[in-house]
Amino acid sequence: MGLVALRGAILGEPTDSVALEAIKAMAVFAVVGGLVGWIADILVRDAVEQAFRKRVEWYREGLSDAGLIEEGSKRN
Repeated sequence: MGLVALRGAILGEPTDSVALEAIKAMAVFAVVGGLVGWIADILVRDAVEQAFRKRVEWYREGLSDAGLIEEGSKRN
């Protein structure tokens, strides 16, 4: 928004058109930022879930190898 206002001041554009352009630019960047954030959230959640599941599987294999849990138990 500040860049649009600066450009308008440098080029001597009317204030009302500069303000309208600045609001439009802010709205576009808000939508784009929301979409990018939504996609990033999905990717991060997926990565964390995969890492967690892998770690739990590693832990369960360690318990099984040590004979601390039975194969086919409900907790497995």
